[in-house]
Amino acid sequence: MDRKVRVLIGKPGLDGHDRGAKYIARALRDAGMEVIYTGIRQTPEAIANASIQEDVDFVGLSLLSGAHNHLFPEVARILKEKGGSDIILFGGGVIPEEDIPGLKEVGFKAIFTPGTAATEVVDFIEREIKAR
Repeated sequence: MDRKVRVLIGKPGLDGHDRGAKYIARALRDAGMEVIYTGIRQTPEAIANASIQEDVDFVGLSLLSGAHNHLFPEVARILKEKGGSDIILFGGGVIPEEDIPGLKEVGFKAIFTPGTAATEVVDFIEREIKAR
């Protein structure tokens, strides 16, 4: 890839806790990626629109409120509608193990749970870019 990898980090819904999202955003930036952080309490539409406008390679969603089974698929659906089906999706936060298969079914390549080292997220993105 002849340009920096572009990653949008989004916080959909009413979840106001952004420490994990900021931690990952910093780690990705430190790894040489271009990171767009949309801030807290974003709608799925706003996240999808920003992802298309910013021409990102990845969208990472962070959620601790328990609404991931609704909000994550909604972002994936809107992205596909708007022509962003080539954007690789990943998520993180307090997500029960039993919910992960369903999120992967709607298009999320990886789900990271609390305690995941930032290097795992960086490695995931680097592997996905090489696979393209």
